[in-house]
Amino acid sequence: MAGGTILTPGGKDYPGKLTRNVLITCIIAATGGLIFGYDLGISGNILEEQPCFTVFGGVTSMDSFLKEFFPSVYAKESSIKPSDDQYCKFDSQTLTLFTSSLYLAALVASLFAATVTRIFGRRTTMLSGGVLFCVGALINGFAQRIWMLIVGRLFLGFGIGCANQSVPIYVSEMAPYRFRGGLNMMFQLAITIGMLVANLLNYFFAEIKGGWGWRLSLGGAMIPAIIIIIGSFFLPETPNSLIERDHHKEAKEQLLKIRGIPNVDAEFNDLVAASEASKLIKHPWATILERKYRPQLTMAICIPMFQQLTGMNVITFYAPVLFKTIGFGSSASLMSAVITGTVNALATLVSIFSVDKWGRRTLFIEGGAQMFICQVIITIAIAARFGISGNPGELPTWYAYGLVFFICVYVAGFAWSWGPLGWLVPSEIFPLEVRSAAQAINVSVNMIFTFGVAQVFTLMLCHLKFGLFIFFAFWVLIMSFFIFKYLPETKGVPIEEMSIVWRNHPIWGKYVPPQEEARIGGNV
Repeated sequence: MAGGTILTPGGKDYPGKLTRNVLITCIIAATGGLIFGYDLGISGNILEEQPCFTVFGGVTSMDSFLKEFFPSVYAKESSIKPSDDQYCKFDSQTLTLFTSSLYLAALVASLFAATVTRIFGRRTTMLSGGVLFCVGALINGFAQRIWMLIVGRLFLGFGIGCANQSVPIYVSEMAPYRFRGGLNMMFQLAITIGMLVANLLNYFFAEIKGGWGWRLSLGGAMIPAIIIIIGSFFLPETPNSLIERDHHKEAKEQLLKIRGIPNVDAEFNDLVAASEASKLIKHPWATILERKYRPQLTMAICIPMFQQLTGMNVITFYAPVLFKTIGFGSSASLMSAVITGTVNALATLVSIFSVDKWGRRTLFIEGGAQMFICQVIITIAIAARFGISGNPGELPTWYAYGLVFFICVYVAGFAWSWGPLGWLVPSEIFPLEVRSAAQAINVSVNMIFTFGVAQVFTLMLCHLKFGLFIFFAFWVLIMSFFIFKYLPETKGVPIEEMSIVWRNHPIWGKYVPPQEEARIGGNV
């Protein structure tokens, strides 16, 4: 894909093209998302287990797994009758804590990974993430006691924290600025592929006689871990990281290679200037709290928080019920996983090819509007047929088909907006001196709210019932307004000149002093 010369908003003229070298490099790096997606799909949660049929919900819906490690939960689930309150039957905090403890470990790991990324480079952090995840997969696959499961989950969390901290930064720094959005979104695409593959494997492993299929599900996490481990050995380090560690000659050679042109002086000099500015910062964790970083810090906190308040959990909860009603019977779980997973992956592809054309703000706002409309329609439909007990009874096929359609439209809206953009935007808006610390904050906030929503979701479902859709729809409105009001467009802006968009923003401009443009990015 040929490049050319484009004048950036800051007046810089960066020639270059999207070379096969950088494309392959970014694809390999983005496979780091496979470990996060695989874990999301393979661990599952108890929300998708129904009383009258076995619905795929990760290893936590496998009877053999529950019998061995959570016998009290298995006994409770086995005693539930269709006439019981379907909204309140899932309130098992012990099992939920097992599945969501990973996110706390990822939070802690991301904080340490920020230092590793800054001192040793992005590639080393990615490699560490793969190794830690592989260790966790081995421990879980051979687990004999519940403490082994917990230790394994912690290692998985450590691995995910390292990968999620380093991969988005790596891709954003390697990609030419005109293609940065699409290349970075391949990380989210890898997450969706990992989830889909895990869903399919878990479904078939659950059918293995002898009740040991869950070991294959958990131990199979080694495969995506090995992929990123091997990939890390072959990946080059980013020019930004090399300059940050005083390897200027290697950095320029690398920049020439990935840009595919004979002269990269303009971009290289800006990277050097940004690095020199970053070396003046001795304590990035304290520096990031300074007033001039207030706009970016706000985004690094609010965007991952809002991403977890979109309502994907409640949508996922109802999907298997509706697929069963349509007539898939015992295959409802597989159909739910395949159809919604495929929609998720295809919609992410749409975002890859559109984000650098339409911009981040457009996708954010359009996706929010799409999700809100679908949530309102689904709320009315669920309230009318599921009622207070959550038991739909005889649901007409056309009715279920309609609900499934709006669920898929909702999933598509999330997949081409808040899903991938929640990782892209925070990774590209920070200057080099605080970039690693900022990405750690982004991952930490994401993990905190993922953990929090997972812990309180079943309790909220029990009390709010179908009103939970309205709760999340309200947040979709809030976060869409937030993007409209506060997020500047970052499409086509070189990563080391990003301060310009904040300086020109009507609200955030007062936080970024005029001299910031000269200090960050080398605009003199």
